[in-house]
Amino acid sequence: MSFFISDALAAAPAVQPGIEGMLFPLGILVFFYFLFLRPQSKRAKEKKEMIAAMTKGVEVVTSGGVLGKVIDMDDNFLKIEICDNTFIQVQRQSVETIMPKGTYKAVTKKTVTLTKS
Repeated sequence: MSFFISDALAAAPAVQPGIEGMLFPLGILVFFYFLFLRPQSKRAKEKKEMIAAMTKGVEVVTSGGVLGKVIDMDDNFLKIEICDNTFIQVQRQSVETIMPKGTYKAVTKKTVTLTKS
């Protein structure tokens, strides 16, 4: 049995422990940085800027999918009107997107006409 094992070890190519051996792992790390880490940090920076630029009267969509208009805000929470005289409070970080002006009005008008029919 030892005869076959010694042949297998003798036929194995020599591994170069120098910089050539580190090129592939470093290439994988660079690839993952540009594929995953960099875009994620860019999105986080854009969201932080969006939350900082929010003002009263802006129409937003939360992470739960709720569309509404910002009525009141403080450092951590927003008061959002989701329907006539219906308000909810959400954390600022739960806002996903700022919608164009008129989106909230168009959607509420559509739901009012559907419920009256």
